Amino acid sequence: MAIPHVLAHEHKDNVAVVVVEGVTKGMKLLGVVTADDSTFEVEAKSDVPIGHKVALKNLKKDDTAIKYGEDIGRFVADVEKGGHVHVHNLKTKRW
Repeated sequence: MAIPHVLAHEHKDNVAVVVVEGVTKGMKLLGVVTADDSTFEVEAKSDVPIGHKVALKNLKKDDTAIKYGEDIGRFVADVEKGGHVHVHNLKTKRW
């Protein structure tokens, strides 16, 4: 298998983590769902640093972000599929 660019943990995750450097706008990203090693593709809509996330579907303001199969926060702005997800558009629900 080729080296993946992004990892999701569960099929219900709507974000995946970038695990390589050099992700640039327009890149076709190979993703792996670690629960069963299945693969998927998503196109990066912008440059995304390693350790940041990409949206796996179109997400709207106030949608819940799911990572590890769990709620990790609330979107504070719309994000298109393949868009960069980080603190500028995702906030914890704790505060």
